[in-house]
Amino acid sequence: MDLSEVGEAEFAELVEPHRRELHVHSYRMLGSFEDAEDAVQETLLRAWRRRETYAGRATLRAWLYRIATNACLDLLAKRRPEQATGGEVLWLQPYPDRLLDELPAAGADEPEARALARETIELAYVVAVQHLAPRPRAALILRDVLGWPARDVAELLGDSVNSVNSALQRARAGMREHLPAERQEWTGAEDDVDNRELVRRFTDASVATDIDTIATLLRDDVRFAMPPTQGLVVGRDAVLADWTADGYPEMTGLRAVPTSVNRQPAVASYLWRESERAWLPLTIDVLRLSGGQVTEVTIFDSSRFASLGLPARLDEEGDR
Repeated sequence: MDLSEVGEAEFAELVEPHRRELHVHSYRMLGSFEDAEDAVQETLLRAWRRRETYAGRATLRAWLYRIATNACLDLLAKRRPEQATGGEVLWLQPYPDRLLDELPAAGADEPEARALARETIELAYVVAVQHLAPRPRAALILRDVLGWPARDVAELLGDSVNSVNSALQRARAGMREHLPAERQEWTGAEDDVDNRELVRRFTDASVATDIDTIATLLRDDVRFAMPPTQGLVVGRDAVLADWTADGYPEMTGLRAVPTSVNRQPAVASYLWRESERAWLPLTIDVLRLSGGQVTEVTIFDSSRFASLGLPARLDEEGDR
């Protein structure tokens, strides 16, 4: 295909089917939904401007991935020259499952492919990736998530195959350091009855601000973060003390909407506002579950409700 002879409308039609997967790829690289949107816009702009360089030796999809990866590396160099440290990723943002559902269905019938797609979009994986230097990060995602051959990654990064393999080894070691110990357990199958019941109990206790019940649901080494304002807190007692100090147990008028984010169960909380006669967005709790307990709670504020497709308000219906 000679893209140099393609008009803008036709070019847009050709690249549009790849937009969502380019966005997810950029999100893994950057950890931020909004930065990923910027990267995709830059990718498509670069692709249009450089369309005459597409020689057809690789697929259009692979060509776009090359441009997207370089756009992410450039953005990282500009906005975040240093990778995350100490377990904190204050720029972390959630990714809505409704948009993940738009991804191409290739390999969807293969259990290993489904597991890989699910595990590598969960917050624990995205957070761990942010602790890697940008080029090893790119090597890891291209090799282990997208399955690119080492020679193709080397060509993209302008390195030798040996250099790429060395970077990949360092990246995998870094991931083992920052991923949770129960790497293969994650949130369980989508039809896991026990997990659904655990989420229901956590939701009910959260609406009731029942700290004692919540305590029974949290693992003793539970991890909590609230990007971009709250760094990492580890341990049940420390987490509950943090929530108590913020006045959570005294809150009233909460209402919850179950949802899912990054292929994880989540709870969107709304707070009753008398002046509005409605419940308005408050926070989103994204949960990681393991062994029948909550092992991680990542809370995002109300600014993320719109991107997650959550209602802007819940109007009064009868008695509260």
